[in-house]
Formats: sequence, C-alpha cells, structure tokens
Amino acid sequence: MTAIIDYDAGNVRSVLNAMKSLGEEAVLTSDPEEILGADHVIIPGEGAFGMAMEKIRQRRLEEVILEVAASGTPFLGICIGQQLLFDASEESPGVKGLGILHGTCRKIKEGEGRKIPEIGWNDLSYPNPGRLFRGIPEHSFVYFVHSYYACPDDLSIVTAANEYGGTLTASVEKDNVFACQFHPEKSAEVGRKILSNFLEVSKC
Repeated sequence: MTAIIDYDAGNVRSVLNAMKSLGEEAVLTSDPEEILGADHVIIPGEGAFGMAMEKIRQRRLEEVILEVAASGTPFLGICIGQQLLFDASEESPGVKGLGILHGTCRKIKEGEGRKIPEIGWNDLSYPNPGRLFRGIPEHSFVYFVHSYYACPDDLSIVTAANEYGGTLTASVEKDNVFACQFHPEKSAEVGRKILSNFLEVSKC
C-alpha cells in the first residue's frame, strides 16, 4: 500500500489517481499509523515553501516524515515535496525545511524572456544514475510547474536535470529517498514509468 501524505496541499489527488491507475492500493492520509505502515510513501503538492512547512507542522507530520525517511521505506517527494526535503528556501527566509537532504532551494533566474514560473514540458538529462529513470531514455520530456529549484550540497544525489536559465535540479535520490521537481503524474507515459519504477523499489 502507498500512503500519500495529506497536509492540505494542492494537487495531491492527481497523484492518488495516478497510483490507482497503476493498479496500486493507495490512500490519501495524515494518519501516522497509516503512513508508517505503508510500503511506499509520497509527499506531493503545490504551493509556497513556508506555508507547506506550516501545514506539515500544524498536523504534527514532521516527525512522522522524518521517521519514514530514516526507516528505509521508499519515500518520494513531488514538486514542493522535493523542495521541502531540503534545509531551507529563498522563497521563505527563516523557515526550516525537513532537512532530510542538505542544501537550499533557490529562485529560477529571470532574463532572456523566460517566464517564471516555468510551466510546461522540458527534457531531462541524467548527471548520475537514478532508479526512477530505468528504461526511460535521456532527453525524455516531463511536465514542470515551479519558480524554485533545489540546490543540493552533494551533487552526486542529482539524478536528473533540466535547462531553464541554467541547469536546474529535476530529480534527486539518496538511499530510500527520491524526489522530482516535475510532476510525474502529469507527464503521460514517461511519468507512469517513473511512478512504476518507484513502486518497484524495496525497503532498504
């Protein structure tokens, strides 16, 4: 069973529907027992870094999320769910992230006619091997909606990148922790394959 963490964020039901379309038993929940008892856990969502962390803390989910990440259970962050895994974000100065991965989220650089947020399809390069991308050719296209991106201290965890005013972190992987800045649930067959690859990951 896959637990999708419910912390009152936008765009979480599309992930639930994507899981069910793959034949996976999935539940949208903020219940600690359901989350800790799941085979796989996902934290999706759209919105601002500070507000998302506030909602997580209001629902007393921070310790639950940290326990999941430390337990070896396959854990996936999507969109703001990737950014929340890091220490902080320029979007919300003074707000601490989950700190599961170390680094800061920074705003996409303006200029050259680029629109911010980046909205739409962009292709991926693979700086380091990643289990989410098995069977997916480099330069496959996925769907993005974001103004900020993660800048990890350890670049070896970056498994996919996209170009938008510079090279941006599109996906990371460290042990049982995975994350995507893009939306696999909105990325057609490539996204379905990414989610399927995640479901194939076993507990560490």
